[in-house]
Amino acid sequence: MNFYTATVSAKIDQEAPAKQRIYLNALETLPQVSIFRGNFLVNDKWVKAKAPEGVPEFVKASISEEKGSDVNLASHLVRDAFQNKFEVAAVITNDTDLVEPIRIVTQEVGLPVGILSPVENPAKSLKNVASFVRHIRPGHLSASQFPDELPGTEIRKPATWIKFTQ
Repeated sequence: MNFYTATVSAKIDQEAPAKQRIYLNALETLPQVSIFRGNFLVNDKWVKAKAPEGVPEFVKASISEEKGSDVNLASHLVRDAFQNKFEVAAVITNDTDLVEPIRIVTQEVGLPVGILSPVENPAKSLKNVASFVRHIRPGHLSASQFPDELPGTEIRKPATWIKFTQ
């Protein structure tokens, strides 16, 4: 099982990198999981505001963009399909950047790729190329959590995460 992520920036949330490290440390205790990292770039940009009159038309905002994770996932998916490393792939995403690699695997290689969607109504372009689509319901997420403290380790969920899993 492969997990693709990007290292988050502290620019928007000072605690985000530490919380992410805790989660990745927990994932690293699972021998069947390989973690592949991209990067988050956070840049200040001037954007048009959606605000009432009297508020400036443009405001400066910190824009966070993930770089590399989707390319890593796409590259590995296509490579692994051509090398027959799986019978069925399941991708948790609603990222339409993955439409073409999924299409290549399903239509050109002929292997099934399912979309496990974090949203109820995934992107139509993903549904069009996927072999199957399943919605990840909140109950599935609750049942799939790490315990608050991983036995035999010093790894504990951040307190702000615990309230969401009870």
